[in-house]
Amino acid sequence: MIFGKKIKELREEHGLLQRQLSAALEIDTPMYSKIERGERKAKRSQIPIMAKLFEIDEKELLTIWLADKVLDTVENEDEIKSDAIVYAQNEINSQL
Repeated sequence: MIFGKKIKELREEHGLLQRQLSAALEIDTPMYSKIERGERKAKRSQIPIMAKLFEIDEKELLTIWLADKVLDTVENEDEIKSDAIVYAQNEINSQL
């Protein structure tokens, strides 16, 4: 839900309405609202559009989007989620 929270914050900072964002993303307003509430996921292809509208670095917004997906994946794995994230981080580091 961190992505939804962030885009809501950015939208409000820029004085934009949900319907303006949904029009730019070519989706209906209820769909955009669900993205902000974390009930639906934004598509990766929508990130550059949002980054431009919010005047934010695309990589930063994409990082938040991906982090949100990771957190959703491990959400119900209370006993091992921290270990899984550390393992994944180590794997990423070994590939660099």
